[in-house]
Amino acid sequence: MVLTEEDHTRFQAILDGLAEASNAKLVFLLDKNGQQIASCGQIDDLDLTSLASLASGTVAATQGMGQLIGEPSFSTLFHEGQEDNVHLNVVSDRMILLIIFDERSSVGLVRLRVQQQLDALAAVIDDVMAKTEKHDKIQQVPEQLGEITDEDIDTLFG
Repeated sequence: MVLTEEDHTRFQAILDGLAEASNAKLVFLLDKNGQQIASCGQIDDLDLTSLASLASGTVAATQGMGQLIGEPSFSTLFHEGQEDNVHLNVVSDRMILLIIFDERSSVGLVRLRVQQQLDALAAVIDDVMAKTEKHDKIQQVPEQLGEITDEDIDTLFG
C-alpha cells in the first residue's frame, strides 16, 4: 500500500472527528493485515502493535465463522467489557476501524458516528488503492526494460 502524507492527514482528520463526535477513548485504523494506518486518543499506555494484530485476527476469525454458517461477511463487531467496550468495523473490505469507548459514550452513538464517516473513509481508501495500483504498474516497467538487449535498441533506432 502506498500511503502519502496527504492520505495520512486525511485519515487522521476523519479519526479525530470521529473520536470527538463519539466520545471515544481511542480510534484506530489498520489494514486487514494488522498494519497501523492512523490513530488518535489515549494511546500512550497501549501496545498498538499487539492491539492491531489481535483486531485483525478477530476480524479474520469472525469472517471464517461467517463462511461456515453461510454468511458472506460481518462488517461490524462489538465487544462489551466491564469498563471499556470495543467496536470493530470493516471498511471497504480493506481496513478495520477500531474504537474503544467507555461509559461516556454508548454503542448506539458509536455506531451512528461510524456510519456517518464510512463514506469519507471509503473515499480515502479508494484513493490510496488507486495510487497503489498505479505505483505497482510503474514498478513493473523496470523489470520489462531489463529484458531489452543492445540488439533490440540498435534495431529500434538503427
